[in-house]
Amino acid sequence: MKPSRTVLVIEDEASIAQAVAARLRSEGFAVEIAGDGPTGVETCRRIRPDLVVLDLMLPGLDGLEVCERIQADRSVPVLMLTARDSEADLVLGFTVGADDYLTKPFSSRELVARVHAILRRVDRARAEIERGAALDGDPGLGLQELGSVTIDPARRVVTRNHDVIHLTPTEFDLLRFLAARPGTVRTREELLAEVWGEPMVSSGRTVDSHIRALRRKLGSDIVRTVHGVGYAIAESESDDLSGDGLSGLGTA
Repeated sequence: MKPSRTVLVIEDEASIAQAVAARLRSEGFAVEIAGDGPTGVETCRRIRPDLVVLDLMLPGLDGLEVCERIQADRSVPVLMLTARDSEADLVLGFTVGADDYLTKPFSSRELVARVHAILRRVDRARAEIERGAALDGDPGLGLQELGSVTIDPARRVVTRNHDVIHLTPTEFDLLRFLAARPGTVRTREELLAEVWGEPMVSSGRTVDSHIRALRRKLGSDIVRTVHGVGYAIAESESDDLSGDGLSGLGTA
């Protein structure tokens, strides 16, 4: 029998934490609960969960700092819960390592769908890393350079000016899908279907927030916005991204 995966729920509202834990346990997950930021960080280090459900507003340490600390210790997928849905908060969450978010109030069905979707992306990332190790030297897994940014698909590593940049599995998949055909505009619906795998689980705003997080990490010129259509990776550093009526760098 396949061992159950462990989810850590870091939430200070006991009723929400218990409801989330009960729903996830009914799906076969092993669940632990932490009621504040410092306890959440320590519990994450102790149990090494497969996924963290993390509230943004916590006593002791807020969710952003908790996310940053647990990601510094080891990379772990994070689903952030927030009562605030401002774009700035969401982008900050993605920048410190969150993979997805849910705005309160949310349904338990949507929570479970998001958790399964995140874990599928993590599994896909792990399988690609293993495949890359097995096929080391395969020209199809060669490095791809986008100006100062280099993508190593075999190791799922991205560098900027030779410095390794931490991307979540979702961010890497988004960047790689866009970079597969530089200059080709991808719609939000296409990105949701290809990267997230379940368009109904997320929304176009999720794509926008992840694009902004990529820009914060890799530079504002990494992805261009084609207003009313979608997003594209520039074909070369010499591309004029603002003189063709398709400007939108730094805004999603």
